[in-house]
Amino acid sequence: MDYITPLIVLLNEMSPYLLLGFIFAGLLKAYVPKEKYIRHIAKPNFSSVLWATLSGIPLPLCSCGVIPTGISLHREGAGKGATISFLTTTPQTNVHSIMATYSLLGLPFAVIRALAAFTAGLAGGIAANRLDKTVLKSDIANKREDTVFKPKSRLLTAIHYGFVKLLQDIGKWLIIGIFTAGMLAIFLPENIFSTYLNNPLLNMLIVLVIALPTYTCTIGSIPMAVVLMMKGLTPGAAFVFLMAGPVTSIASMTVIGKSLGKRTLIIYLVNIVLYALLFGLAIDYMLPASWFNIGVINHSLHCESGFEELSLFRTICSIALTGLIANAYIQKKLHSVRSLR
Repeated sequence: MDYITPLIVLLNEMSPYLLLGFIFAGLLKAYVPKEKYIRHIAKPNFSSVLWATLSGIPLPLCSCGVIPTGISLHREGAGKGATISFLTTTPQTNVHSIMATYSLLGLPFAVIRALAAFTAGLAGGIAANRLDKTVLKSDIANKREDTVFKPKSRLLTAIHYGFVKLLQDIGKWLIIGIFTAGMLAIFLPENIFSTYLNNPLLNMLIVLVIALPTYTCTIGSIPMAVVLMMKGLTPGAAFVFLMAGPVTSIASMTVIGKSLGKRTLIIYLVNIVLYALLFGLAIDYMLPASWFNIGVINHSLHCESGFEELSLFRTICSIALTGLIANAYIQKKLHSVRSLR
């Protein structure tokens, strides 16, 4: 059980947001004509990157929910640059994450978090457009396969696309990512920070090594950052965790690498690392320390107590997600068998 429990906990943390993302992707597919938005984000230029960056701000998508939505946008015709901008910006700049950051970490942290996400989204999108112009075979195949299933009801279209078609494409990679992240949670030492607290830059690099592969919920990362700062982590290193943790994970990296290509994945990761370090160093060395004094914040340590009441709901979401992934896999195999007949 010592090895299984972290995997279950991680799946419970991710599943509600993943289901929300799949629902949102399905509704977007069924109810919003792609001609309304794809023309704004299809071309590999600055305006498409800017539009994708801004469009993600009001969406209530967490770090996991944004994965299926972003990949769905790419399948519908969004350029790689616009997709990377959306995936980078949306989890950090949505209204509820900014408000939660302000309530627990103060106004400077909230403003810097929004600014860093916006600039990183623009930079990552521009870099992806300029440095990766390859077209994957899967992109062409996906556009052809969308015409196979056309139910009369828009709601059925949304359900099939979000919970069958999209899961067939990325479900396996989500499982691989969740399992790998769970193994990291099991074997990564809990006191890995303690030896390096006297060197802010090295501290940030250690935070990156931990934050990049592991899953951290957008909202859940905020009280975690507070705790880390109260235990001696510098505000800049805490910001690196706050920025890199929710945007990257093994699950998101495997899906992005498979859907957008390895080169785009590298651009995505390098961009996040550079901007996280840039803003982290600015916080520690250039901005007033009084802006990031959280000594008066005590109630933040109890922010996660309410999540215990949602354990049953999260378990139900995990069971539902597992069942949907299994169903999508079975449907794909049955479709392959029928095609051979």
